[in-house]
Amino acid sequence: MDKYYEKKYHELEEENWWFVSRRDIILKLIKNEGIKPTEKILEIGCSGGPLIKLLTEEGYTNISGIDISQEAIDQCVAKGIDNVKVIDASKTLFGNNEFDLLIASDILEHIKEDKSTLFDWIRVLKPNGTFIIFVPAFNFLWSEHDRVNKHYRRYDRVSLNKLLEETGFIVKRVSYWNFLVFIPTYLVRTFERFLLKQDIKSKDQLYKLNPILNGLLIILLKFENILLKYNNLPFGVSIFAVCKK
Repeated sequence: MDKYYEKKYHELEEENWWFVSRRDIILKLIKNEGIKPTEKILEIGCSGGPLIKLLTEEGYTNISGIDISQEAIDQCVAKGIDNVKVIDASKTLFGNNEFDLLIASDILEHIKEDKSTLFDWIRVLKPNGTFIIFVPAFNFLWSEHDRVNKHYRRYDRVSLNKLLEETGFIVKRVSYWNFLVFIPTYLVRTFERFLLKQDIKSKDQLYKLNPILNGLLIILLKFENILLKYNNLPFGVSIFAVCKK
């Protein structure tokens, strides 16, 4: 990840609408899967620890986190989150069958060898364990934001499902997410590509928003998260899957 972007990411991840609503849907998925508070959880790519903090507040007591960034781990430790380590997500170094739940939100697209990485992740998951993964959706949404983030690819429902099954996961559910902001995102990124043809360079699309707008977007996405309890969505800016080993 670009260092300037990483700094901004850590500054905004606690309150920004995208991160708040993503943590909300992850928590809903965890509860829907019936994960017990004492089960062993690993967050792959824990960043500054806001999801670990949320899960701890919700009563989960056995959570670990890894991140490739020392700065991210330092942020966790500064918040009193000690069960975290600097580890490359593509080679987790854990033993076989260690965890009841793995969470990887917007991590796999950063890794060149996604298939071998998934083989490693399923290795550390216990039999019948749960895997929740989020990745960015649709190559036609590729933008300068992806380049700054050092993404290798974006996915769609078919490609993600196929990749997960090929690496041994039993896919229970695949759905798009951020359905309600898909159209404006598509328009912005299409316009951005036009500007780039004119040699006008854009940057990432992570901004500090007006608190009122930020709050409205959180409400909007949390409403979408409620809808996702009952139905998968046909398209969106992101895609997630819930799997078993």
